[in-house]
Amino acid sequence: MSDHTEDIKEELENDTLYNPLLPLRDIIVFPHMVAPLFVGRDKSVAALEEAMKSNRMIVLATQKQSGINNPYPKDIFQIGTLANIVQMLRLPDETVKILVEGKKRVEITEYTGKEDFFFVKYNELAELSDELKDDIEIAAIIREVKKSFETYVRYSKIIPPEILLAVKDINDPSHLSDAVVVHLSQIKLKERQNLLEMTDPVKRLESLYEVMKSEIEVMQVEKRIRTRVKKQMERTQKEYYLNEQMHAIQRELGEKDEFRVELLSLEKTIKSKPAISKEALEKSKKEMKKLQMMPAMSAEATVIRNYLDWISELPWGEKTSDAPALKDAEDILEADHYGLKKIKERIIEHLAVQMLSGKLTGPILCFVGPPGTGKTSLARSVARATGREFVRLSLGGVRDEAEIRGHRRTYIGAMPGKIIQSLKRAKVDNPVFLFDEIDKMSSDFRGDPASALLEVLDPEQNNVFNDHYLDLDYDLSDVMFITTANTLSQIPVPLRDRMEIIELSSYTEPEKLNIATRYLSKRQKEKCGLGEVETEITEDAIGEIITRYTKEAGVRNLEREISKIYRKIAAKVVRDDDRTSVKVDKEDVLSYLGIPKYKASVKEEKDHVGLVKGLAVTSVGGELLSVEVSVVPGKGRLIRTGRMGEVMQEASEAALTYVRSRWCELGISEDFYKSMDIHIHFPEGAVPKDGPSAGIATATCIVSALAEIPVRADLAMTGEITLRGRVLPIGGLKEKLMAAHKGGISTVIIPAENQKDLQDVPEEILNDLEVVLVEHVDQVLAVALVKKEVADNFEDSEIIVYKNGIKVTGYKNHTRSN
Repeated sequence: MSDHTEDIKEELENDTLYNPLLPLRDIIVFPHMVAPLFVGRDKSVAALEEAMKSNRMIVLATQKQSGINNPYPKDIFQIGTLANIVQMLRLPDETVKILVEGKKRVEITEYTGKEDFFFVKYNELAELSDELKDDIEIAAIIREVKKSFETYVRYSKIIPPEILLAVKDINDPSHLSDAVVVHLSQIKLKERQNLLEMTDPVKRLESLYEVMKSEIEVMQVEKRIRTRVKKQMERTQKEYYLNEQMHAIQRELGEKDEFRVELLSLEKTIKSKPAISKEALEKSKKEMKKLQMMPAMSAEATVIRNYLDWISELPWGEKTSDAPALKDAEDILEADHYGLKKIKERIIEHLAVQMLSGKLTGPILCFVGPPGTGKTSLARSVARATGREFVRLSLGGVRDEAEIRGHRRTYIGAMPGKIIQSLKRAKVDNPVFLFDEIDKMSSDFRGDPASALLEVLDPEQNNVFNDHYLDLDYDLSDVMFITTANTLSQIPVPLRDRMEIIELSSYTEPEKLNIATRYLSKRQKEKCGLGEVETEITEDAIGEIITRYTKEAGVRNLEREISKIYRKIAAKVVRDDDRTSVKVDKEDVLSYLGIPKYKASVKEEKDHVGLVKGLAVTSVGGELLSVEVSVVPGKGRLIRTGRMGEVMQEASEAALTYVRSRWCELGISEDFYKSMDIHIHFPEGAVPKDGPSAGIATATCIVSALAEIPVRADLAMTGEITLRGRVLPIGGLKEKLMAAHKGGISTVIIPAENQKDLQDVPEEILNDLEVVLVEHVDQVLAVALVKKEVADNFEDSEIIVYKNGIKVTGYKNHTRSN
């Protein structure tokens, strides 16, 4: 208890007309009333504790607005009830449960404390004397109130009979009014407060009598409404019974019943399915029998009818005819797609095994590659090559398991999952089913669709796929599933384990040129309505579009730019009716497509100090990546700029450590790292960069800047560096060599362990490049630095070189030939 409270107690001394105050919300406690209360506010709990320490008496007054959590005196009614705390119990959730008994009406005259809780002074409100009990008018009103309360109890049916017996024994008007008002649950809070504030028991009884009469009238009306509704329901049941009798009479007389005829047709359709399962047949019979016993327009009948419609429309055992010959399949794949030799070979192998075994075997195929590389169209070609129907389901943004497995029939508007819906549209059991963008799925509180796909894509389990809506096992083992994705990292490991990954890498410029000439140009020409007009976009023009107007791994933007040219040609043809031919050459591209969007990354014109060309792989293919190093007087700081990722920063630190370990061979000062600031910068600072493959490029650039030795301008390099100078393998070699070739680079340094990956590089690229395979950074410096006398300081080691695609060995201290 606070010091302020102690002062109040000392000031009031033996004055008994003060006590703590407990503000109530949405409840009013009357004298003679026993009520349980739950208390949670800190002030209220403090008031209870103070009351328990003294005389267990507390003033209960109701708030004017229940939504106020921290009320002020102006927010509390002035008239309340003095109550005795019968019992107090602390609950586990830190609230307090109390049992209080109302004693007297009181009027709050002053709030004397507001720190921990309310302390109030009050006056007890006087009632009329007991002499009024003998008054005839009082006796009459008491009798009427009791009779009205008895009627109210009879209509209410929620007040126990014991309460009525207890009320009948009360003859005191004040006690009677307080006892009755407690059980009138329909009275609003404001009316209850008015009754509490009335000090005249006679007026209180009269007001209470009027309230009860009004409530009884309302309850009588409610009873009449309930009776009328009950009669209406009985009439509806009677009509249903008579309708059923009428249907029975119609059946006896042989009259047509359209609903029954429709059900017979549905039953016949289900039975005619060639390979419907025994389980499905029994389930449909059971549901059909249930449907025949229902009114045609009932809600439950509609649900069952929809369910039977789904069973009847599924292709139970219906399949397409035999697939074309293997040679025809090869011709179809070759006609639809240029290149992709390894992918086509794997698809042909898959089809050959299927033809020999008579069924689908092996894992599910998953095409992984950048956007626009033909994954979806390749799956469509597989359908053509196998003579099957093609079904595509996009999984991008799918996050609900019910999209795969369907909703249970208990839900309103329930439907089967997308797999069953797609089979219904395909009308066969063995289509080519494409799950597109399988890496774009996500999950939330509704489930994980990736987990639901585990059963679908497992050949050992999908012969008993169970859709939640059908609640039947459906055989998916004849479906040829194919999936596509842009990145493997987004596919869950258990799902990835069920698929065979076939990677589609970026297209080379020659491949893009062939695709555009053979497919894209013809397709866009037809779409723009120029089939009858002699139009031509030359190969030089398409090459200009590829180089300067697109920057992508696939050909989607390339097709978009070609379409733009044909649209402009179409506009010219419409304006000039006499025009019969249009030719677009390289020089015309600017007038059709405007200013070029991209500038090709090319080699430097001359050798530079502190500048090296690295190689990187992005989402749109390979890129030439410049590395710049500047050395300035300072305090040995290593400055890194150009939005370098954490891995790339660590690679630059490893490169610097290697240079420090080789200071003697490099001919640089031993303590250069103390007096020089080294600034490493990767241009195009707005583009994030990361990865370890720029390690040897960074080390070479640092050596060049410190030793002031130029680096060959016609050379690019890629490889991870260790602290001991070893060169570790990297990924994306094909894309990187393509970028070097495109940029006019003649020599590329790569890790020796990547030699095996050279077989994936197009022959025309290897023929134009000199590929140097290295195992140590010393070898890199021997090849990259211009001054031979510095290169001679490194260890004499053999370097393997590929020239014109042919392996050459025995090169030592390899330098650029004049």
